[in-house]
Amino acid sequence: MAAWVLSHIPILLCLILIIPQSEETRSIRRTECHGRWIHIRSLPPRFNTELLESCNAFPLMDEPLCPYAANHGLGPRTHNRSRSWYRTDPRLLEPLIHRRLLEHPCLTPDPLLADAIYLPYYASLDALPFLYSPPLFNSSALHALPLHHHLLSNQPHVYSRRHGHDHFLVLAGPAWDFSQAPDADPVLWGTSFLSRSEFFNLTVLALESRPSPWQEHAIPHPTSFHPATLARLDAWLARARRSRRNTLMLFAGGGGGGGANIRGSIRAECENRTDLCQMVDCSDGVCSHDPIRFMRPMLRSSFCLQPPGDTPTRRSTFDGILAGCIPVFFEEISARKQYGWHLPEDQYEDFSVYIPKEDVVFGGVRITEVLAAIPEADVRTMRERVLELAPGVMYRRHGSSAGLRSIKDAVDLAIDGVLRRIRRKVRPLGSPELITVDDEEDAAG
Repeated sequence: MAAWVLSHIPILLCLILIIPQSEETRSIRRTECHGRWIHIRSLPPRFNTELLESCNAFPLMDEPLCPYAANHGLGPRTHNRSRSWYRTDPRLLEPLIHRRLLEHPCLTPDPLLADAIYLPYYASLDALPFLYSPPLFNSSALHALPLHHHLLSNQPHVYSRRHGHDHFLVLAGPAWDFSQAPDADPVLWGTSFLSRSEFFNLTVLALESRPSPWQEHAIPHPTSFHPATLARLDAWLARARRSRRNTLMLFAGGGGGGGANIRGSIRAECENRTDLCQMVDCSDGVCSHDPIRFMRPMLRSSFCLQPPGDTPTRRSTFDGILAGCIPVFFEEISARKQYGWHLPEDQYEDFSVYIPKEDVVFGGVRITEVLAAIPEADVRTMRERVLELAPGVMYRRHGSSAGLRSIKDAVDLAIDGVLRRIRRKVRPLGSPELITVDDEEDAAG
C-alpha cells in the first residue's frame, strides 16, 4: 500500500489541487501560503519506491528493514490494539516524511512558483548497496550521482534556476556516514554523498549533523509515538504529568566497556547507587523496536541520562522528552548544537542538565549528587518545560485530525526551518554557487 501511494503521487497531487474552492478560500490559502509553497519533484521509482522493495536484499545487515516499512515508515503497531505506538525504525525516516509532505497545506504543482522544492529521494536506502554489498564497497563515491544526472537532464531549468539552493531532501542517518572524501584511500565506512560538490547546494535534513553543518540540519530521531488525534496526544501528556517519579535517574542503553568512558562511569555509579539509579540494558539493539522496555521506566524517573555512543546524539533523548524525563547531557554536541529548530539552544538550562563528561570520568563528579541537589520545585518546573517541548519532537501520524494538525510537530518545525534557510540562501540576486548559513540566525528564525 505504501509503495502504491508513493508511486501515485502526481495523481494524488492533481486530485488535491483540482478540488473546487471558493475565491475566498483561495485568497486565504494564498495569504497563508505566502513564502511557504513547496513543490514535490516527481522522481523515477528507482530513487524511492523501488528502494523500499529491495529492503531485504542485503544479508550483511544486522537487522532487515522490511518488517518496519509498514504504515509508510511508521512501522507495525506495537500490538493489535495500539492506536498511537509503533515499532518505528529511524532508518525509514525518508518515506515517513515523504508521506507527511503529501499533506502539506501549501503544495504547488508548478516548481517555478515554489519557495522550496522537495526531492523524494531515499538517500540512506540508496546507500545500502555501497555499505552491505561487497562488490560495491570501493564504489561508495558514486552514491547519488544518478540523482544528479537526472536533475540535470529532466527539466534542467528547475534545478538550474537557483543552482539547487531551493532543493531539499531527508537523510535517515547521521551526516557523518555520508561525508567520506570521494578520493578516500582506503575507503572507509560510509559514502561521499555530502562531500561531492554536485550536492553542496542542497539543504539536507539529517538525524545528526556534523560540527560545522553548512549543508545539513539535524532533526529529531523518530520515536515510537505517532498519535492521530489531539485527544490521544493530550492523554499521553496527562499520563506523563501525573506519573509518580520514584527513581532519581535512568540510563537506558548499552556499551560502557573498553577503558575510561562516560558510559562506563554511568554504569559503575548506577551499580553502586541502585536506590537512586535504574538501568535498562539495551545492548545489541533489544530496545530498538520495543518501546515498552524503556518508556515505562522513563515515566518513573525524574532524569534520563543521555551519554554519547557511537555518535553524539541518541534517539533516547526524544523518547525521554515524550515521557517527561529531564535529559542530562554530557556533551553539548549531543543536542544543544544539533536541534535548534526543535529544542531552542538558548533555553537548555530550562529543560535539561549539562554535566561535562570529563568531570565525571576523570574529575570524580557524582551524577547522583549533582541531580539530587536540584530543588524539587526546579525539577517540577523543568519537567513541565520538557512536556511543553514534547509535541515539537513528536512525528504525528499521517492523516491525523485537524485538531492535532493545529499543533506543530517535528515535521512542521523542520519544514519551517527549511523554508527559512532556503529563503536566506536564495535572497541575494545572483546567488553564488556555494552559500553558507549562519546557524545561530538560522535557528532563531
